[in-house]
Amino acid sequence: MKKDEKTNVMRVLEQKRVLFESHSYTPDATMTGEEIAALLGENPDCVFKTLVTRGKTGQYYVFVVPVAAELELKKAAKAAGEKSIEMIKQKELLPLTGYVHGGCSPIGMKKSFPTFIHESAAELEHMFVSAGKVGFQVELSPQDLAKTVGCGFADLV
Repeated sequence: MKKDEKTNVMRVLEQKRVLFESHSYTPDATMTGEEIAALLGENPDCVFKTLVTRGKTGQYYVFVVPVAAELELKKAAKAAGEKSIEMIKQKELLPLTGYVHGGCSPIGMKKSFPTFIHESAAELEHMFVSAGKVGFQVELSPQDLAKTVGCGFADLV
């Protein structure tokens, strides 16, 4: 990453005076979250993916879970207070959030949606989430992420 290259996520974090470190890697379309964690030299338990869902009521929700884990929809629905939740279609992601698949971040979406971070993050010193662009990650404390996006921790996997 060039020194002056910043994503919207990084600008939001700077504006809110949140300490973070940015990381970049050369992306490959077939890369898994675990492979990205390996490129970053990190334990996959510290690297998180951002998933966008729609509840039975039509409300959208964002869930941040470890890259090696699967979001359990029943637990997600319970955390959100919904009867059921389903993943949105990939083609809905960009118009809804402003982010592409593989570069979706819980920070700086077009609109603010109720967001939940998997409870395992609360025990970590730092975590990684997408910086809003494929090939870019930000490292920050889970508490700073929760404060920045106004969310809490829940059992999601």
